[in-house]
Amino acid sequence: MEGADRERTEAGFKVRTPVAEARRILSDAVRERGDDVPCGTETVDVARADGRVLAAPVTAARNVPHYQRAAMDGYAVRAADTFGASERSPEVVRIVEPDASDEEHATADRIEPGTAARVHTGSALPEGADAVVMIERVTERESLGELEVEDALAEGENVAPVGEDVAEGQRLYEAGHRLRPSDLGLLRSAGYGQVAVAQRPTVGVIPTGEELVAGDPDPGEVIETNGLTVSRLAQRWGARATYRDVVTDDPESLRVAIQRDLTKDVVVTTGGSSVGERDLLPEVIDDLGEVLVHGVGLKPGHPVCLGIVEDTPVLALPGYPVACIINAVQFLRPTLRWLEGTTPDPHPTTQARLERKIPSEPGTRTFARVRLEARDEDDLDRDEPAYTAIPTRASGSGVLSSVALADGWVVVDDDREGIPAGETVAVENWEINP
Repeated sequence: MEGADRERTEAGFKVRTPVAEARRILSDAVRERGDDVPCGTETVDVARADGRVLAAPVTAARNVPHYQRAAMDGYAVRAADTFGASERSPEVVRIVEPDASDEEHATADRIEPGTAARVHTGSALPEGADAVVMIERVTERESLGELEVEDALAEGENVAPVGEDVAEGQRLYEAGHRLRPSDLGLLRSAGYGQVAVAQRPTVGVIPTGEELVAGDPDPGEVIETNGLTVSRLAQRWGARATYRDVVTDDPESLRVAIQRDLTKDVVVTTGGSSVGERDLLPEVIDDLGEVLVHGVGLKPGHPVCLGIVEDTPVLALPGYPVACIINAVQFLRPTLRWLEGTTPDPHPTTQARLERKIPSEPGTRTFARVRLEARDEDDLDRDEPAYTAIPTRASGSGVLSSVALADGWVVVDDDREGIPAGETVAVENWEINP
């Protein structure tokens, strides 16, 4: 073993950067590009913009509705013609029929004083009308072409005015808003066929390790799973991920693989990030650029290395599967958000009563995987959580099933020495939302 390798291995991680501080350092490096949207912007059709992040504020290009419309089925009238009308003393008006030659419109275009026209919910109000009487409050005299109105109406009654939903020029969304299906409908109705959004960040995912194989492992070989998992997580988080072939533990091969993907917005490697003889990535990253953080106060997964090479974030994630996933959630997910010009939303949580104690070291943020079990409602007090959180494992970063078969994890903050049994905890459902 060379002297530098021996020194690195023996030193271990005497100082581990707190998670929040490591995230801040990485965020500053990403935002040093100086752009509001570091990964760039593009214009897309509104119909294809679900889940995309707006690159600029959006204001309504037109009123919604852009015409006065009937708020219910009935008859459009002049409110003045209904003055004094009641069930015992109805006002009588003449029914105006629509133009028989106009098959597209079932409503007359105009009414004169003393007349009414049939309208349906959403119909344009005929010119001259200023109110709608409900169908339930009239009696039709079809043979005479007349209508008995049993309600006295105020001007504007049962009428949706121009701009009732959205007014032209109204601010709808700020830059950084992630679009939902309901937003797409509003954008289209407000006059938008296309919208400017952040480009989807690109990610190169490079699994490393000479022991990794695609399938049918011999003794000492391991099926590659980290690269697959991380690339699919990145896609779920809105990125375009390229899942590379395994790169062996060789400095030059690792260097070439990282340099190849510097065209991406982020480079992620898995494995080889610790301080052992075969953990070469921290030195390779430092050779190519700068190591920002090496060793973070989280468990499992402290041997993570965060660097920057030619303005591109390079995240070297640990090789143990659980540690790899936890670090991807803690560092890759927020990096993708920063590149879009946003910040990560908190994960949805489920309140649960902890069945067994979760141990933790002071100064270390622990991620304890748990499964949820519904409690018997008859045994619950009024304010008790409806679930029990049963730890699967609080340690064991190589046991992938402890994450895959769990319902989430409980985060033990850096300043706590574990969580006692019986405490109500928040179970982070980290796989639910992007």
